[in-house]
Amino acid sequence: MDKRLSVEVYVQDYFQESSLDVENDENIRITGENWENWFCEWVNMLQSDIPPASIYEIGLRLTDDSEIQTLNSQYRHQDKPTDVLAFAALEVDSPYVTEIDTENEPLYLGDIIVSIDTARKQAIQQNHSLKTELAWLTSHGLLHLIGWDHPDEESLQRMMEKQVMLLKTLGIDINIE
Repeated sequence: MDKRLSVEVYVQDYFQESSLDVENDENIRITGENWENWFCEWVNMLQSDIPPASIYEIGLRLTDDSEIQTLNSQYRHQDKPTDVLAFAALEVDSPYVTEIDTENEPLYLGDIIVSIDTARKQAIQQNHSLKTELAWLTSHGLLHLIGWDHPDEESLQRMMEKQVMLLKTLGIDINIE
């Protein structure tokens, strides 16, 4: 069995610095600690896909459609809002670093930006909670940070199946059909 890994998540919440109120979800608050727990579960599940380290770092920004549209336009040349953007810090095609000094420095995986506006709309369309949609989008972003991509339907399907597995570690069941 692989050892348990630690993940430090730095959350910037555009709407409220301390936590996100997820309405219609039994008054659940998603705090920085919740996000860290989620990412820790996922990174531990994905150990074989990630360069070895004992501590990982991820940036998470929760924002609105206006800001994510600006970023989408600037970095992807698509002048429209999107649900999630991921900016990976690791080079996908480079060999893994074999020795990382994580006693002093965590391995930075990158940043995930999620539009709460779009997440709310998609949660309603998919008939599930905002919490579920946020877990779905952040798991998608994490997979992008570690090198997953979906240039075609087959790879998108594999990625979505992996996301379903990640959400199950949180006790969230989702149907992708």
